[in-house]
Amino acid sequence: MYEQVVAAVRELLPVLRERAQETEDARRISDQSIKALEQAGFFRLLQPERYGGLEAHPVEFYRAVRLIASACGSTGWVASVLGCHPWQLALFDDRAQREVWGEDQDARVCSSYAPMGRARAVPGGFSFSGKWSFSSGCDHAGWAFVGGLVVDENGAVTDFRTFLLPRADYRIDDVWDAIGLRGTGSNDLLVEDVFVPEHRTLSFVDTGRCVCPGQEANPGPLYRLPFASVFSCSISVPVIGMATGAYEAYLGHTRERVRASTGGRAAEDSFNQLRIADAASRIDAAVLQIERNINEEMALASAGEKIPFPLRMRVRRDQVNATTAAIAAVDRLFESAGGRALRVGTPIQRFWRDAHAGRVHAINDPERALAMFGQAELGLRVQDAWI
Repeated sequence: MYEQVVAAVRELLPVLRERAQETEDARRISDQSIKALEQAGFFRLLQPERYGGLEAHPVEFYRAVRLIASACGSTGWVASVLGCHPWQLALFDDRAQREVWGEDQDARVCSSYAPMGRARAVPGGFSFSGKWSFSSGCDHAGWAFVGGLVVDENGAVTDFRTFLLPRADYRIDDVWDAIGLRGTGSNDLLVEDVFVPEHRTLSFVDTGRCVCPGQEANPGPLYRLPFASVFSCSISVPVIGMATGAYEAYLGHTRERVRASTGGRAAEDSFNQLRIADAASRIDAAVLQIERNINEEMALASAGEKIPFPLRMRVRRDQVNATTAAIAAVDRLFESAGGRALRVGTPIQRFWRDAHAGRVHAINDPERALAMFGQAELGLRVQDAWI
């Protein structure tokens, strides 16, 4: 089934490329593109089989994401984020899963995980309010994952949880107007004093331990992977796809380009040839690092073994390094693409802007992740929700 999904995604790539400028101008993915990805089966790759999903290997999901992002960076970014959320929903209490997928197995969930909400315990659940930014693809979702801190009567924090809310419980403010990933519709979500039942929340303590309520209903190895591994790589992989798209666009551009200053063919310039080799190598390294680590985690989960902390640290180390390598590849190509590549509507400059916008995401911050890896290697204590 995965092969059928990839084949369907490949068929969509020319259309997604043609829509890339339109997507950027609209500041959101078109309904037609989202529907096409849905019909291709893309959003069900990480969804439990019991709710019509494929329970595919994460590496297979990431490969599909890279394809989409190589055609349109914004579409690839939104596809990766929305496509990863069925995996997290499978970790929730099955009552929450039934609420989302019981009547519509194509229901989608957007997110903004920063702990910007405040929750107070009430009978049966929580009273909850907050405001979140950067919820990519929220226009195409009927539910949202948002992060919040649970506080007691004295205002002291007692827990950090993900809260699952239906569309009726939050408002979308159309504020997204950025220089990169313009088409992602990453708008603000606002929640004002709503009730969230206990079963529609998930503690980061549980996700960090890889012991979650949904695993009873979804016992497969896919749902025993660390949240910080699966989601963080879902933020790096689109950037790698954008670098691939920039690489392909650069090759086509350089084959036809004639330098105005010398009249020489750019394809015969040895420096351009060196940049191509360097960029290709960086992109390959980024892909291989992520796939190696996730394959190791899946092998351990399939064997019923716990994912060791050093491997989880390596996943985060290599995830941010993969993003850094992809950005370096795009920069190397963009620097020698010439003035015509700067024109609005050309793919190289759009991929360059989109990749750098993706790098700004907190999960792609290399210094923090690399410092944590170094601390762990030196025997220092590391505590972070994103490991």
